[in-house]
Amino acid sequence: MRIRPRRNRRSAAMRDLIAETRLQAQDLILPLFVQEGEGQESPIQSMPGHSRLSIDLIVKKVQEAVGVGVRGVALFPAIDDALKDSMATESTNANGLLQRCIRAIKEQVPTCLVITDVAFDPYSSDGHDGLVRGDEIVNDESLPVLAAMAVAQAQAG
Repeated sequence: MRIRPRRNRRSAAMRDLIAETRLQAQDLILPLFVQEGEGQESPIQSMPGHSRLSIDLIVKKVQEAVGVGVRGVALFPAIDDALKDSMATESTNANGLLQRCIRAIKEQVPTCLVITDVAFDPYSSDGHDGLVRGDEIVNDESLPVLAAMAVAQAQAG
């Protein structure tokens, strides 16, 4: 005789208690790619179905996402090459693209969690995620710049 206990399926409360995975909108984070301009949308060829959006369109997307239960967004800036340098200087600009986007979201949708990427690559003329000296990325020298970048993003909201 085979025994098949059903006590774990007897009630909704018990089923909910032992359920392994539940995925809801509130568990998701929406990645958004921000660019300069107004009313601007530029498809990302390497990511079909995704686009870089200007801040005004980002705010609308965030409002829609929060409206369906998504609680957070992750922002990734695409800045003009003319603003890039080896020290990622634009990353700490209080009026830079990412900081303006953070402020706009927090002003319009204050309940939204805004996650930012503290990283060199969007701002670096070298395209690397750290300071480059010769043909080497120097992690220790990169840390003060990354710290200043994190502070600038936090101050934005």
